[in-house]
Amino acid sequence: MMQGKIQFWPAPAKLNLFLQITGKRDDGYHNLQTVFQFLDVVDRLRFEIRDDGKILRKTDLEGVKPEDDLVVKAAKILQQTTGTSLGADIYLQKLLPLGGGVGGGSSDAATTLMVLNHLWQTGVDTDELAKIGLDLGADVPIFIHGHAAFAQGVGEKLESVSPDEVFYLVVKPEVHISTAKIFSDKELTRDCPAIRICDLQIGTDKEAQVFDELGNVFEPVVARQYPEIAEVIQQLRKISDARLTGTGACVFAAFGSQEDAQQAMAHLPDNCSAFIARGLNQSPLQTMLSAVEKSD
Repeated sequence: MMQGKIQFWPAPAKLNLFLQITGKRDDGYHNLQTVFQFLDVVDRLRFEIRDDGKILRKTDLEGVKPEDDLVVKAAKILQQTTGTSLGADIYLQKLLPLGGGVGGGSSDAATTLMVLNHLWQTGVDTDELAKIGLDLGADVPIFIHGHAAFAQGVGEKLESVSPDEVFYLVVKPEVHISTAKIFSDKELTRDCPAIRICDLQIGTDKEAQVFDELGNVFEPVVARQYPEIAEVIQQLRKISDARLTGTGACVFAAFGSQEDAQQAMAHLPDNCSAFIARGLNQSPLQTMLSAVEKSD
């Protein structure tokens, strides 16, 4: 079967190029507006199909029990939804930072849904996979649809966009952010005026300026509660525009070349981990799946 041809399947990181809250919903969730773009830095997953229906995680993930792992949950939900008798051994090489706001767990879940749907030959279409994924996390649908997007609602209303594919320096301060604490902060802005996709001026020379002006509503709250993140933002802003992604903890800045990003990385505080990545408007997972499906 074709899994023997693939050593690993990618689960790419994402950035929120801006992030605003336009209101609180009756169900307690918030209505958001954001632009997602993928990065060429990925977690790696491998799947071996089982005939006995068991779903087994074959690699340990520190601090995450198998039953709480989104990868395992994704496989089981797809199995239950489709009624397949097949199972899988799942191997995960975790390269993306945990709790960084770059979507690692959601991306891993999306890759699991899409690849097992292919390997199990369950035939679920993309829109239905996205609905399944939304139950696992608000960011999962963007990874399933696989193209950079202007997102609204809780992240499930997507319109494809193609922002500049620049280089990013992504910095992860050594702090753990409580998302619940950030969302409950009384100073969090929850009434941003809604914007239209045309307001983003994507594809023009004003695109980066618009993203920077819109910013991230979580950033002032996170910076106030976590001085380490405020320090990184201040340091990066001496060189380039810098923003928080998601609810953090990762901070990113855009550069026109890899060399410029490398020079900026050399000036970071010693207590930070960082990586350089290229922005991608097409997910590498979709690129690989399309190539595999054509060759089968």
